[in-house]
Amino acid sequence: MSIWFQDFTLEDLQRISVNTMVDHLGIEFVERGPDFLKATMPVDHRTVQPAGLLHGGASVALAETLGSVGAYLCVDPDKYDCVGVEINANHLRPMRQGYVTGTARPLQLGRRIQVWEIRITDAKDQLVCVSRITIAVVEKRIKTS
Repeated sequence: MSIWFQDFTLEDLQRISVNTMVDHLGIEFVERGPDFLKATMPVDHRTVQPAGLLHGGASVALAETLGSVGAYLCVDPDKYDCVGVEINANHLRPMRQGYVTGTARPLQLGRRIQVWEIRITDAKDQLVCVSRITIAVVEKRIKTS
């Protein structure tokens, strides 16, 4: 059974990411399953810190991208917005080059709170970072002019 409320393609996700930080960091959505979303990110000049290692903030940006997009795709976008309220990350393995892959899966899909776990791995499927994000599901506010 699928968790997704909205129908979407990976191309849709890339299209809405143009001219955003997602685009700038080279994040690409690569797979969706019935209960997960995957994206890759290069370890290159955009995502490393001065010592040449994958920047922890870049890993967190990948994790927040996956968790936030996943959360949004699980709700009725005409009625709700999803906003991050907390994120944490444990950086477990250094990376100097190549790509990392993030896989986001929900731990809790509540009416008002969602919690997602994002596992970021290297090409050998070794864990580089594990992150958890808490998302608030809030009713859309009526816009006034």
